[in-house]
Formats: sequence, C-alpha cells, structure tokens
Amino acid sequence: MAEKVESMREELVQTEPTEGEVLEKKIEQMKERKVSWGRVDSLNLEAGRVSMTHRHGSQVNWRRTLSLAFQSIGIVTFTHGIDHTDDIIGVLSLIIYTIALLPMLKYVFIVLWANDNGDGGTFALYSLICRYAKVSLIPNNQPEDRQLSNYKLDSPCNELKRAQTIKKKLENSKMAQYILFIVTIMGTSMVIGDGVLTPSISVLSAVSGIDSLGKTAVVGVSVLILVLLFSVQRFGTDKVGFAFAPIIMVWFLFISGIGLYNLFVHDIGVLRAFNPMYIVQYFQRNGKKGWVSLGGIFLCITGTEAMFADLGHFNVKAIQVSFSCVTFPALITAYCGQAAYLRKFPDHVEKTFYNSIPAPLHWPTFVVAVAAAIIASQAMISGAFTIISQSLTLGCFPRVKVVHTSAKYQGQVYIPEVNFMLMIASVVVTAAFQTTEKIGNAYGIAVVSVMVITTGLLTLIMLVIWKTSIWLIALFLVGFLSIEAIYLSSVLYKFVQGGFLPLVFASLLMAIMAIWHYVHKKRYMFELNNRVSSEYMTQLASNPSINRIPGIGLLYSELVQGIPPIFCHFISNIPSIHSVVVIVSIKRIPLSKVAVEERFPFRQLEPREYRIFRCVARYGYNDRMEEPQEFEEKLIENLKEFTRIEHLVLEGEAPGNGEKTEEQVEAVQQPNPSSNSSPSIQSFNATATSANSSNLIVPSWIVDYRPIRRAEEEMQFVQAEMERGIVYLLGETEVVAAEKASFFKKLIVNYVYDFLRKNFRQGETIMAIPRSKLLRVGMTYEI
Repeated sequence: MAEKVESMREELVQTEPTEGEVLEKKIEQMKERKVSWGRVDSLNLEAGRVSMTHRHGSQVNWRRTLSLAFQSIGIVTFTHGIDHTDDIIGVLSLIIYTIALLPMLKYVFIVLWANDNGDGGTFALYSLICRYAKVSLIPNNQPEDRQLSNYKLDSPCNELKRAQTIKKKLENSKMAQYILFIVTIMGTSMVIGDGVLTPSISVLSAVSGIDSLGKTAVVGVSVLILVLLFSVQRFGTDKVGFAFAPIIMVWFLFISGIGLYNLFVHDIGVLRAFNPMYIVQYFQRNGKKGWVSLGGIFLCITGTEAMFADLGHFNVKAIQVSFSCVTFPALITAYCGQAAYLRKFPDHVEKTFYNSIPAPLHWPTFVVAVAAAIIASQAMISGAFTIISQSLTLGCFPRVKVVHTSAKYQGQVYIPEVNFMLMIASVVVTAAFQTTEKIGNAYGIAVVSVMVITTGLLTLIMLVIWKTSIWLIALFLVGFLSIEAIYLSSVLYKFVQGGFLPLVFASLLMAIMAIWHYVHKKRYMFELNNRVSSEYMTQLASNPSINRIPGIGLLYSELVQGIPPIFCHFISNIPSIHSVVVIVSIKRIPLSKVAVEERFPFRQLEPREYRIFRCVARYGYNDRMEEPQEFEEKLIENLKEFTRIEHLVLEGEAPGNGEKTEEQVEAVQQPNPSSNSSPSIQSFNATATSANSSNLIVPSWIVDYRPIRRAEEEMQFVQAEMERGIVYLLGETEVVAAEKASFFKKLIVNYVYDFLRKNFRQGETIMAIPRSKLLRVGMTYEI
C-alpha cells in the first residue's frame, strides 16, 4: 500500500512538477500575506504590512547651502558708521561664532538627524512626533500604519520611563496637542513667508552691484528678474537647478578667492576675531547699540532654516562634510576679507562686498551673483511649495493643485496658485521697501522665530523619541535657546521698521490654516459619528429594489474608519449600485514616502457576495498622486490580487491542522465538468479518483485545486467589470454651522470657510477626474 501511494506521488510530480511548485509558492504567499490583507471583523483595521525596506538615495545638492552662503553680500551692520575700528573685529567675531554655533553645530550636526525619511522642516519634526505619539487632532490613526517600512522609529531604549510618561501626557492633554499644532503651523507659515522675502532681498542685493543705476532702476530690474524667476518655476526644480549648477561652485570660489585677496592685501590682523574676547569688548564699548546691531549680524545665517526645510533626499554625513569643508570655510573667508577691507576703508560700509571686489572681477562677480541669487531664491520658493504640500496632509490648507515636476525625485513639487501669490507678494515687497536693510529687518524676525520653534520641537523629539540624556537635552535647550532669544529680542526692536511684515504674513496664513483645519476636523468627526452600520449593509444586500449595474464604482471618502454616511445618501437618491464597489479613502500618512507595495490595503465588507470593498490608499506627504488612469490600473490590480489571496485564505481556513474535510476530499475526487480545467488539473483529479476507488485514504499532501480556480474566476470577474467601465462617485458635502451655533462660529464656517472652499480647487479637479466618469451627489453637514 505504501509503495502504491509513493508511486502516485512520483506520478503526480512527474505529470505536473511546475504546477506543484506554483501551488506551493501560492500557499506560501497566502500564509505570508494573510495578515497583510487584513481579513478581520472590524472596519477600523484596514491596512497592511509589507516587509520591505526603502532608503532614500544620497545626494549632495549645493543649492541647499547656497541660500546661506549668498547672505555674505547683503549684510549691513554698521548702519550709522564705524565708531571704533576694533568694532569691526568684534562684529566679525560675532559672525564667526554665530555661523559656527547655529548653522553648523545646531543644524548640520544635530537638527539634520531629525529628518523624516530624508525630508526636513517644521512639518517633518511634527510628523515624527505624530508617528510616535497620538497627538494629531484628526483621529485617523491606524495601528497597521506603524507596520509600514518607513514608519518605524529606531530608539536607543524602548523602556525609558521618562519618554513613556511624556508620551502619555501628550496623548491625554488636548491643550498640549493644540499648542503643538499651533506652533507647527506658525513655523510653517513663517517659512512660507520666507518664500516672499528671500527672493526680494537676494535679488535686490545682487542687482545693487550696478553702481551707475539709481535706486528706481535697481528696483525695476529686480522686479523684472523676480517675475522671470517665478515664471520658470513650472519647469521644475531639477531643470532650473541643473541649468545653473556650475554657477554654485563658481560662486563659492569667487567669495572665498575675493576674501583671501582682501585679507592679505588689506589687513590680515582681523583673524584675531577668532578670539571670543573681542565679542565681550564689543558689547562693553557699545552697550545697547551693540545689542541693536545683532539684527544686522543675524542676516549672515538667515538661509539656515531654508537649508533644513528644503532638504529633500539627502545623506546627513554628506551634508556635514560639504558644509564643513566647503560652505563654512568659504563663508568665513568672505567675511574676514570684508572685515579686512573695512579696516582700511571704514567709510565704504553700504556696499562693502562689491566695493571690495578687484576691478577686473567686478562684472564677472556681478553676473555670478545674479545667477546665484536666482538659484538661492528658487530653493526657498521650492521649499515653500513643499511645506504647503505637506500641510495638505494635515487638512490645514485649502485644496490646491500639486504638480510633481520630477519623476526621479518625487518630493519636488510646483503649486501654480501659490507660485502666483508668492510672485505678487514678492514684487510688492520689493517695490515698497526698495532697500535690503528694511527687508532684512522683516527677514530676521521670520527666520529667528522658526529657529526658536525648531529648538522646542527638537527638544521634545530628544525627550520622547531619541531618549537622549537629560543633561545633554538641557545643554542643547539652554544653550541654543539663549542665543536665539537674544537675537529675537534684537530683531523685534525693529518691528515698526519692516519687522512687522513676516508676522502679518504668518498671521494671515495661520488664520487660513486654522480655519480650514477646524472645519475639516469637524466634518471628519461628523462622518465618524454617523458611519453606516453593518445592519444597514445586510438589509441592503437583501433589498430587491436595489439594482446592480455593470462596471466598478469608486466611492471617495476622507473617512478611513468605516463606511461614510454619503454612501446611504447615494443609495437613497440613486437606487442602483455597481457590480463592484470600492470605497476609497486617500489617506496621507505622517511620513514622507509610502512604498508602492504598501499603498493599497483592501478589506471586503459583509455580505461578501455583494462585492463591496474598502481601500485606504496611503500616501506620504511627498508622494505623487497618480493620474486617474494610472491610479485605476494600480487599484484594480491590487483588488484582483486581494480577491485571489482572500479566496485562498478562506479555503485554507478549514478545520484541523492542514487536514481536509470530507467535502474538500470529495471536491478533489469529482472534477467540475463545466470548468475549463487544464489537462494537468484533470490528470490530478483522475489520479485522486483512482486512488479513492482502491479505498485509499487521500494523503494530506494532495491539495485541492478548485479554490485556485474560483480565485481566478473572481479575478476575471473584476477584470470584466473594469472593462465595462469605472465611475467615480463623489459626495459634494456642504458644511454649515448649526442653528444654535454662536455668531463667531457661523461667521467662520458659513462665510470664511465657504469662501475658501469655493475659491480654491474642488476634489475632482485635484484628482483630475474626467467629467465623463464623474457622478456627484450633494449632502449638507451641520456642525
């Protein structure tokens, strides 16, 4: 008997060895992906896991540090002349140690490590905190999101009591969550405001090198360059940056070479500024006047926060090496050269940089300076685009069109509406202020405010995520916050002299963000509290008046937990439903990238024969949203794969440790005459029947091929319905304040929010849905 069974095994292997291997592979996939497809009873568990790791490629983009290096031509510290020649050495000493402590030590060697999978800025710091603790104001957290390959956080110690205590306090305190949110949007608003000020001050500084032109002509040329600069943004960061890439290194060579020339020709003695005692002596001589001058000195590092906000993909160590070996030496050499020149020509304060250039190099340096100003400005503009794109994921900014300009680097985006508004604001600022001194007063307040916010957020990250020693945290917080507080007090002194401008920008942007986020949250909570019940779905399946029409319906909803109430509204207005329905939620995960393999987790709703599925399409805040056709293809392919795996999982969940039930054995014994089985499967069934006729016990290694056929049939059904047509079902929800709401709430919801909603892009425009495939149904939410 044993020999006969062994003979049957060999015959089967010889008959269809490839089929057996394929089946084994499919069963292994079924075991591995059983959790991934999330076949659970709760609709709150709808995401999956793919055990893959993705790393960002490392690249050194000199554009990131150019915005800092470019400030060397726009600083005017001695606005009222030089009273004492040693003041030049004192100011130079302040510049050296300011650059060494803030951009280099704080940002390059500490803050850069707090990147979010290669992306920087205030939002990146906030997203790190949101991933570690449930501090997001919108409750769309899902435990499965933590299983994403880019989601996990490496911690030195997972059991540190201090970190767990702070985490619990953050999660249990609404006040702390609101403060964290307000601080974040304040920081992002300030950086967006820099997108207006940086082009203005950079271009004005560069164009001021034309001595023969008057102030009016300088402003006119600057405005023209600004219009051209914003006009080319549509071509993308890669193309604009690549066109001027050689200019960046030439600029570094120019400022360092000119600095060395002035240093050796005029006064090499300024190198005494490396002695910090000259800082003490400077403040002893000047008192309050020295404190006020810090506002001008701070301009030497105003590109620092932009360098962090517009990082994109990078390698921390590469940035550290490039800054330490190229940017920092070039900056220090340039400032030392200017100080040496001023020691000999103390009256040439207003245009120190251009006056210190040797005559044969004046015009070449001017051309390079203008090109460098354009690149530095473009870096800040693209940083503003990135920040607004990130803000959309929090539901804190009205819908705008985000265009991904690079297929290679998906974090590079262009936003037409924002580009136009930044251009208008930048032109108005340039024409109104006309000098870099006044714009510099505004610029300093914006940058130092963001620096203070970054210090606070990074301290929180050190406490709850990095779990750094409390003494090192105290040293970081007290040391850098003290320096930044002194600079902040100085720049605020010139509030009425232009310093109010960034606060006006920030206040306006914060108001827009706060109002939009408030109503967005209220609308989300309304949908969450009015989800469709499972009883309704059961009644719907048994309702004979509901017609099933061919094709696939994609019902869009922002709700990621349960079925949105708009679904009932669709059914009550249009008593028909497609043969296959997928409720799709576009969810922005608080990380920069989501792997494509992890993007479309599915779950099938009960009753299963009704073919209604849930899909939470997960995107990072720097991921590109596919075009409708590409999105459809990826979604349907993942749906077909889900149905195949789901059928295998269901059939594989038979009782008894891998043993077959009598019905399953009978299914093996009796092939389906109506099915188009392959010869190999028919041969397999015939062998099983022959074994049964000899009263043999069917061994456990014989596997039923019938579930595989049913899974393939289900995939073919989905494919056939896709070919019949896909329709996008969108709910056009209008949000209004309740009748008993306060006057202020009615003003915010019914007028301000409604104005923003109507004057920015609608959902179908953002997703570029063809009108021929669009079906909308209106619904009003009272909050």
